[in-house]
Amino acid sequence: MVDVLENKRTATRFRILVEIADRQPAVSQGEIADAVGVTSQAVSEYIRALVEEGLVEKEGRSRYRVTKEGVDWLFQSASDVRRFADHVTDDVLGSVQEDAAIAETDIGEGDAVSLSLVDGLLHATPGEGGPATGVATTDATAGEVVGVTGFEGVIDLELGDVTVIQVPPVRSGDHRDAGELAAECEAADVVTADGVEAVVSLRDAGVTPATHFAAGEVAGEAASRGLDVVVVASADNVGRVTDALRDMGVSYEVDR
Repeated sequence: MVDVLENKRTATRFRILVEIADRQPAVSQGEIADAVGVTSQAVSEYIRALVEEGLVEKEGRSRYRVTKEGVDWLFQSASDVRRFADHVTDDVLGSVQEDAAIAETDIGEGDAVSLSLVDGLLHATPGEGGPATGVATTDATAGEVVGVTGFEGVIDLELGDVTVIQVPPVRSGDHRDAGELAAECEAADVVTADGVEAVVSLRDAGVTPATHFAAGEVAGEAASRGLDVVVVASADNVGRVTDALRDMGVSYEVDR
């Protein structure tokens, strides 16, 4: 289990620090106590400890602010909680939830099905021949959506590659060669863009991105489903893209 969930005290400390960050600099210990479900005295003791550890600084009476160290601790703890939650939803609850798949051929409710990923989407085929199986919860004809539950096994999947291509920022006055950019995007299953310079560079190269919002997150999700992705980003936005990929645990290469 992640550190922040190991015991009640650590979890309470995390929640109180979140409340301080949300309310700073004017912090009402009574309001925090009500939000977290502890006494005002307990909140006072927690805050005193957070100040001593350098995670919170006191600016005056009832005025507190989370320090850089406190923000870093919150980010790390929140990331740990998110990964744990993903593990619970994907690995622990995955076998009991119902999901949607595309029926390869006609499937009847209650049929055993084999599961695979095609173009990043779940597909179901009658029978139990594959490494991942489930049970259909609805009837479906070929090409229709079928409900599937009772998942067992692991889908054989090779993760996709992510390449991040930088384009010059507008202030530089430079441009990425359109033909070169088009060639670099040609083999990708998915192309995403981050920044106006990236969108225009792709337009000049005759490439339409799948999205120009949350480009890193979309790329990471696509790669986790076996698709090769190119992310075109202005040099100013590359860090935002790579941060998102690292947070998702997705490897990448940056083409400068």
